[in-house]
Amino acid sequence: MSDIGARNITRSTVLAARLELGESLWARFMGLMGRASLPAGDGLWLSGTNGIHMFFMRFAIDAIFLAKPAPDGGRVVLAARRGVRPWVGIVPLVRGADGVIELPVGTIAASGTSPGDIVVFE
Repeated sequence: MSDIGARNITRSTVLAARLELGESLWARFMGLMGRASLPAGDGLWLSGTNGIHMFFMRFAIDAIFLAKPAPDGGRVVLAARRGVRPWVGIVPLVRGADGVIELPVGTIAASGTSPGDIVVFE
């Protein structure tokens, strides 16, 4: 885990206090595969991608697809997928997305996150 987190500044809510950074091609491919769960407050940031897969996953996740950063560093939420089930295969691509935050199920509902919100990493 890193010392970086993600916050929805539109709703003044924390999405993840600790984000693992999946920046390499291998890290983006592996994602959360093989893990038993994702603890509350944790997440995985997959940079430079507009899609994810759920092959070999053992648990459901919430996924927030973000646009490229604005000059101030904020990223617009393009799509928020709740409770993406394991083994559903490839999650539909999100046009214009430049990264995805994978989070524990319930994070989107608890934070009120929806398309158009602004997310920052801090």
